[in-house]
Amino acid sequence: MMGDMANPPTYPQPREDATNAPLIAGWREGRLMLQRCGDCGRAFFYPRPMCPHCWSEKLAWFEASGRGRIVAYSHVFKPHHPAFDAEAPIVLIEAALEEGALMLTRVVGEDRTNARSRMAISLVPMPEAARYPLPTFVLA
Repeated sequence: MMGDMANPPTYPQPREDATNAPLIAGWREGRLMLQRCGDCGRAFFYPRPMCPHCWSEKLAWFEASGRGRIVAYSHVFKPHHPAFDAEAPIVLIEAALEEGALMLTRVVGEDRTNARSRMAISLVPMPEAARYPLPTFVLA
């Protein structure tokens, strides 16, 4: 069912569990939380119980800067969920964060379709960030 602009459909919500709870809780406050390995020192995204680089379980959460650059992007003109229909085209990106982690996310804003590889991005600030269920970016 398509929603109108006054009553848009609700965004799909992430499944919260023990592994991703710090990410989701941080984002509810407009903060981007990442994990860093205590053995190899590398930051990474998405949340998991062990380092994807060295398999260590010595992980710690930290607040990331919320800045990075676009590695690759794609415009989605026909979203698979009605919550996104009014926002098409959706701009999905692979982001290289300042901390070294890569993540798949969205760029929003009126200028989102200007997104290109190597462009700077930053987190959507609060209170607008509260609208999105997962970390979301704007062109910087």
